[in-house]
Amino acid sequence: MSQAADAIRERRREYYTRISQQHLSPLWEVLSVLVPKQPQPTCVPAFWKYDDLRPSLMEAGELITAHEATRRVLILENPAYRGQSRVTNTLYAGLQLLKPGEVAPAHRHTQSALRFVLEGRGAFTAVDGERHYMSPGDLVLTPSWTWHDHGGTESQEPVVWLDGLDIPLVQMLDAGFAEDLPTEQQPIARPEGDSLMRYGANMLPVDYHSRPHTSPVFAYPYERTREALYNLSRSGDPHPCHGYKMRYINPVTGGHAMPTIATFMQLLPKDFRGRPYRSTDATVFVGFEGYGRTVVGDRTFEWGPRDIFVVPSWTACRHETQEEAVLFSFSDRVVQEQLGLWRESCE
Repeated sequence: MSQAADAIRERRREYYTRISQQHLSPLWEVLSVLVPKQPQPTCVPAFWKYDDLRPSLMEAGELITAHEATRRVLILENPAYRGQSRVTNTLYAGLQLLKPGEVAPAHRHTQSALRFVLEGRGAFTAVDGERHYMSPGDLVLTPSWTWHDHGGTESQEPVVWLDGLDIPLVQMLDAGFAEDLPTEQQPIARPEGDSLMRYGANMLPVDYHSRPHTSPVFAYPYERTREALYNLSRSGDPHPCHGYKMRYINPVTGGHAMPTIATFMQLLPKDFRGRPYRSTDATVFVGFEGYGRTVVGDRTFEWGPRDIFVVPSWTACRHETQEEAVLFSFSDRVVQEQLGLWRESCE
């Protein structure tokens, strides 16, 4: 019996070697990896304490100008993807610094981007002819193939924000394009707040023609977001896993604000003890208000304002607080939902 088994194994090895020369391989040898019983994430839990990162970011501001760098950013690399510019398997994240008087020159690219402001005031982001002067907690979107530049011309202090982009996803699709504007800054065609006034009041101009898939509002001020969270918290009990969690939306469709990146803000009440939660979208969290603790798999992250952490796909996490706290987060959930793949579990 053993000799027969050895003989068939040898025949198979010879067969695999031979068909490899035809660029073929046997599915039955890898089926359990290709079609697993449940997600097997390669992304790992990761944590960055902002106060530890800030000195390195400020040092970068002494070593290179925003103009020289095009974008002066320190990339947050997931430990599982060193050298690949990934914070999760499909998303990129980085900390961008703009000093007073600087300009990050105008360009556009097929990758979609978000900016979540962490520190400082007075710098602007301009998107397709409109500027938004940034404050901490603001969410600013840069839709695919829109001209955008950043300027610190009216700031009196360094401004830092978290960049989130779908770079790994676009790389996988081989769909990356980029273009520089001949001038350092784009022409301004509309007053600040124009898009929010036009599209942010549950009404639309009658002649509005939508940009496919992306919100016409590109700046979501934190004061309005915080008010929405507060009002939600007064309306009922918190979700057992999320507390009070809301998603940023496209006011035209009611769907996600961007086609490839889902964005969220949640309020965790004082003394919150969340139940374990799992979902298929690896998620990047940012502490904004207060302090808390999140257990991710077998790791525990003690976070405060501006700290950043990653929860991999289908990895149990639960949030705990002793005081009221606010978390921002983003993920590829919108892509998974469109493909019918997204799944969650609140235990």
